[in-house]
Amino acid sequence: MDRNSIVGVMRELVGESNVLDSAADIAPYLIDWRKRHIGVAACVVFPRSTAHVSKLLAYCNEHDIKVFPQGGNTSVCGGSVPDASGDSIVLNMARMNRIVEINAGNNSITVEAGCVLANLQAAAIEVDRIFPLTLGAEGSCQIGGNLSTNAGGTNVLRFGNTRDLVLGLEVVLADGRVWNGLRTLRKNNSGYDLKNLFVGAEGTLGIITSAALKLFPRPHATATAMLGVDDVEAAVAEGLKLQAAFPGELVGLELISKSEFDISLRHSEHARNPFSTVPEWIVLVELAASTGSDESLAERLTDALQPSFASGVIQDAVIAASEQQRAALWQIRHHVTEANGREGMGLTHDIAVPTYRIPDFVHRAEQVLARHYPEATQVIVGHMGDGNLHYIAMFSHEYWAQVHDKRRVQLELSHLLYDIASEMGGTFSAEHGIGALHVPEMSVYKNAVEIELMQQMKALLDPNNIMNPGRVLPAN
Repeated sequence: MDRNSIVGVMRELVGESNVLDSAADIAPYLIDWRKRHIGVAACVVFPRSTAHVSKLLAYCNEHDIKVFPQGGNTSVCGGSVPDASGDSIVLNMARMNRIVEINAGNNSITVEAGCVLANLQAAAIEVDRIFPLTLGAEGSCQIGGNLSTNAGGTNVLRFGNTRDLVLGLEVVLADGRVWNGLRTLRKNNSGYDLKNLFVGAEGTLGIITSAALKLFPRPHATATAMLGVDDVEAAVAEGLKLQAAFPGELVGLELISKSEFDISLRHSEHARNPFSTVPEWIVLVELAASTGSDESLAERLTDALQPSFASGVIQDAVIAASEQQRAALWQIRHHVTEANGREGMGLTHDIAVPTYRIPDFVHRAEQVLARHYPEATQVIVGHMGDGNLHYIAMFSHEYWAQVHDKRRVQLELSHLLYDIASEMGGTFSAEHGIGALHVPEMSVYKNAVEIELMQQMKALLDPNNIMNPGRVLPAN
């Protein structure tokens, strides 16, 4: 079917105002926010209801039109933009953004997939609850995208990944059928747990249109601190001590290298250095408690840190004395991705290893980088509490512009680092997903039986391969 015919049919199905097709109008939806992945599509379609999505997919499935689902387009793996074929549509969920129901008594909230994460968080606060998923892109990412990539963020240590926050889903399958699994039950042992097929599937099996999610009581006390230590071993050891000292209250445990800290300060307009001298490694800690006050929780944290401070393991420490100071500390952490983009060309690797192996990984990776790519700087930021490190090889823009075979460099460096993680029982993709970027790694690092089972599931639910083709799974 030619491009004009596709556009015409899409307008008939969802209304003229819900379809964009001019080159200028669709351009922002065909490129990722880091401007590293660019695609082509006949048009961008904005459904306003599950019925719209159902009609669209039924038609596309019958006429072999590829569908590339899109939320806030904040993917870092090329999963939210179309391929280069041009005879496809982008299905953007931004106009399905309602908060359908919020039930404080049941600690649940039901929202449409296009609801921006920050708006969901704000709705929970209004009823004295929290939705604990939090990450740097929360002002623009949509919950459908968070679900489709099983997003992680800074609160995984206490609340788990997005998958752990899901009670039920509504999903439109590739042939247009609607599965309504919008239950808000905590216990339902009545067959296969279908919702988990679609969480983390990146839109390759169907379109999540709505989700029922868990809320939690809003903490009454919060304490936030930034610690400076000499080496990564001390950082991890201190983190493990804090996990033991504050079970159930430690919600954030972030690791930042000096190189990353400096970059964030250099390129974030409002970031301020809380230390007199920037340490080699920084640990960002946050506690949340259901009882007591901010002051009493901060005192407990201070007491727990005192032995390490007295022995010199902790060289410097800053404990936030107000919400403004807390926000200032998190500002440094949350703006690293944006700052890195300004600093240079950062090749980011979303690895995870068992927490106690973090120092081993860092040292081995540093040796690999120095040996193979001495032009790059090691830059690290990560969720230390769950072993997830964003290991970044930072090249200057000038150097990277001169690299002839950029894709070869990316693949070679990635496999050197992923080999280390794999040897440690780790993974090459902890929270960012697979997208188009990491499909080659699936065949290298995933078990053949695992790949075969996933391909069989794809063939069952999307036999015509119209849903986000070329993403997540290697071709049969």
